[in-house]
Amino acid sequence: MTKLLWWHVALLVTVGVITALLFAESASTTQLIGAICSEALLVVGWFALGRLADCAGGWYSVALIAVVVVACGVGTGFAPLLATLQCVAYPLVWFFSGSVRRALVSNISLVAAVGVGFLFSLGTTPAALEQTAVTCAISLGLSLGLGLWFSRVYDTIEERQRLIDQLQSAQDQLASLSRVAGAADERERLAREIHDTIAQDLTGLVLTAQRGLRELKAGNSAAAEKQLHVLEENARHALTETRALVASGAAVGVDGGGLALSLRRLGERFERETGILVTVDADEVAALDRDGEVVLLRCAQEALANVRKHTSASAAALTLTVRDGEVDLRIADDGSGFDPKSSGGGFGLTGLRERLALVRGTLAVTATAGGGTTLIATLPRVIETST
Repeated sequence: MTKLLWWHVALLVTVGVITALLFAESASTTQLIGAICSEALLVVGWFALGRLADCAGGWYSVALIAVVVVACGVGTGFAPLLATLQCVAYPLVWFFSGSVRRALVSNISLVAAVGVGFLFSLGTTPAALEQTAVTCAISLGLSLGLGLWFSRVYDTIEERQRLIDQLQSAQDQLASLSRVAGAADERERLAREIHDTIAQDLTGLVLTAQRGLRELKAGNSAAAEKQLHVLEENARHALTETRALVASGAAVGVDGGGLALSLRRLGERFERETGILVTVDADEVAALDRDGEVVLLRCAQEALANVRKHTSASAAALTLTVRDGEVDLRIADDGSGFDPKSSGGGFGLTGLRERLALVRGTLAVTATAGGGTTLIATLPRVIETST
């Protein structure tokens, strides 16, 4: 709508200025009538066909261009001043032709019509012919030059818009894939968290309940009561971790006192649950970020879970040491051991290696049948800088 409005303004202003100049030049009655009729043909043709040519194109565009050519040619035949209509006629021809080839044909038709009009209004004297030739050549040259240049610019703009649309489409697809990948990563992260925290706690609850039931059947009510207290404590701990995961999805498990305190509490709770002696020797790690602390705590939880389920161990030791540039967590037991090459997958050692890899850590496993198992998780030390 705005585009056609500008064409309305350009056409009406051009016609109004030319009409005023005709009256100012005191043109003859025949010239005035012929010129005004030609201008009226142009204006009426525009308002009748302009919107249709803009929306539908095709034959409406051809009809509009024909009206423009005829109006300019006839008008110039009555009054040479009407050749000025070319200043709006050529842009109209370029805009509604639809292609460069049709625009070239329309331009030639328009300059031919104006040239014929000059022959009628100026005559065929050598001077008139020279003026006609120069005027038509300049008009056609400017129209072709500007028209071809604008067409090239328009094609470039269209090509850039096409590339922008393709880029936008690619960005939308990338964003969609990123959301899918992010959802998959989040599911994997939650699976690791649930396995390393809640699932381990539930396993401990089952084992504690079984031990309590055995003590109760044996008539040892004091021991059964002790197991019930352990059961309650562990259930509360599992509930806390579950609520934390549901509330924020954040990694949980590291106490406010830091990794060393969390490891000691983990060892104490594991010893109460299983009766396996756990010793913890942990240095304070002030320069390890929270992600690293959580990963090492998960390593300790998974290693102790394996001790409980697979090794028939009577004792286990957790050792946290800080060396130059690295932090090591060593978990060793005196159990039956296993063959690392034949160990299964699942969320066990594979899950630990994946967790460690996310924080640039490594996992080393040493085990022999009947000779116990040792896991060493190593993380790069993160130095906190003060501001």
